Amino acid sequence: MARIVYREIGGGAGFASLLGVLAAFIAAGLASAWYMDHYGHIVTGMTNRIVWGMPHVFAVFLIVTASGVLNIASLGSVFGRTPYKPMARLSGLLAIAFLVGGLTVLVLDLGRPDRLIVAMTEYNFKSIFAWNIILYIGFLAVVAAYLFVQMEQTMSRFAPAVGWFAFIWRLVLTTGTGSIFGWLVAREAYDAAVMAPLFIAMSLSFGLAAFLLILMAVYALTGRPLGDQLLNRLGRLLGIFAAAVLYFTALQHLTNLYAAEHGDVERFILLEGGIYTALFWVGQVVLGGLVPIALVYSPATARTRAGLAAASALVIAGGLAQLYVIIVGGQATPLVLFPGMEVQSSFQDGGIASYIPSLPEIGLGVGGVAFALAIAVVGMKVLRFLPDSLADDAVDPRYRPGSDGGEHLNPAGGVSP
Repeated sequence: MARIVYREIGGGAGFASLLGVLAAFIAAGLASAWYMDHYGHIVTGMTNRIVWGMPHVFAVFLIVTASGVLNIASLGSVFGRTPYKPMARLSGLLAIAFLVGGLTVLVLDLGRPDRLIVAMTEYNFKSIFAWNIILYIGFLAVVAAYLFVQMEQTMSRFAPAVGWFAFIWRLVLTTGTGSIFGWLVAREAYDAAVMAPLFIAMSLSFGLAAFLLILMAVYALTGRPLGDQLLNRLGRLLGIFAAAVLYFTALQHLTNLYAAEHGDVERFILLEGGIYTALFWVGQVVLGGLVPIALVYSPATARTRAGLAAASALVIAGGLAQLYVIIVGGQATPLVLFPGMEVQSSFQDGGIASYIPSLPEIGLGVGGVAFALAIAVVGMKVLRFLPDSLADDAVDPRYRPGSDGGEHLNPAGGVSP
């Protein structure tokens, strides 16, 4: 196994252009936040029934992805998988970047961002939201410590212990995020303990997909070697995580179908929900689950970088669709105020709530994603997060040419013997 050398990415016109594009999206996000703050949330598609809209979809996606992207570091330090250890620094950087991006969207969507000070200084420990603030801040501190012990040679002996702590913390963090929905018993679409393991599976899937896209893009743009067998392993792992998301999703809906009280909401999501039903079956199940699994395991595409990139992109798109169905679709169904009774009022109680995302909402969400990517790009520019080479013979001491079935990934999309 070769000695791993870490180096910053270069500057130049390419770096400046990328940062300029991200800055433009960030500016659009800030302009969207100002517009909603100045004119009020009346300019959005949100109402007093749909209070969590598209910004929350992006925010929760980024927060869940932040937890999952750290799994790459955990594979090396916690589970002792040597080929993944050189990627631990990048994994930690992306975890911090995605969490900061997600929290930024949440804060700017509050309408009164200054009210966050109240939430940070006056805790109601009976509220899962209060617990999550502690988990988010703690996650940033834990991952920062994890990066420090990895990058400081004199502290490297503490890396396994800190890695274990970070692994446990991120599981608790994702459990807390899922429990936000699982513990809301007033919403029949949310009320399920399986939400916690479902969100953990989602974090693993979304995080790995995001990591793969960024890894392949950065190494292609910087001209650094990236091993075929390493990508093969990550691709197969992505298929497992995507299958786990489908499994827990099926478990969630089967459990709800078994309970008669959840029959109406299940019929709405699975059969009669219009856009929510379409996003569930087409966006989440087919494009975000079945197709990526087929891409990473089908002989025609399993060993191609184009196939792996497509699978990763579809997992991310399916993840956004899944969160839209969970967050917005769960609010669109009417609350059961009087079980067994039909409710009607001038406030449209008992009816399906309508919601159309506005441009400022989408702009704020996309701006949060751009902010997360900008943090990652600047981090890779100023500190040594990236190995010079992730070639198979550099990261895997057991590597033998052709040992992975005698085939290797072809950058052009084909398979070469």
